[in-house]
Amino acid sequence: MTTTECTIEGCHSPVKARGMCNAHYKRNARTGNPLGVMPSFNERFWSKIDKSGECWEWTGTRHPRGYGYINGEANGRKTPVLVHRVSYEMHHGPIAEGVVIDHICHNTSCVNPDHLRAVSQKQNVENQGSTRTDNKSGYRGVCWDKRRNSWRGTVVHNQKQVFVGYFGTASEAGAAVTARRVELFTHNDMDRA
Repeated sequence: MTTTECTIEGCHSPVKARGMCNAHYKRNARTGNPLGVMPSFNERFWSKIDKSGECWEWTGTRHPRGYGYINGEANGRKTPVLVHRVSYEMHHGPIAEGVVIDHICHNTSCVNPDHLRAVSQKQNVENQGSTRTDNKSGYRGVCWDKRRNSWRGTVVHNQKQVFVGYFGTASEAGAAVTARRVELFTHNDMDRA
């Protein structure tokens, strides 16, 4: 029985699989390269981005809430890093302590630096895009009050609930709540559109 040699230049070891010897086959499986050269962080990062639309979609691993992440290194250990923060730092510089990165576009898998901004946690919460899935009114901050038999409007500002009023229709309550958010908030882009 004849064995063929590894197809990697200069290697004369017998083939294990896919035309490679055992050593080259294992390196290829581990690194994606039979010579064992790991791609750089930047190469891994940019290879997982789809720039075909306005949002640059992260195609790699995602958190259940939609945020993309990639393995990076901190203190000599591999650790998951949020990719929208990586993109922001690559294009705008370091992120100050206590600051979060807000997706202006409301797409948590977007890494387009033009869609990201550094804000406080309060400002990030102000820029919510849509209603919760259990919302029955169709308007953020509006719910049905059985006791009053009307729609109740509220806004959360500085971790306190601000009462807006009771209304006959959900749309009236929605308009009043939106107006109050515009008055109180600074980063509620969708309300201001």
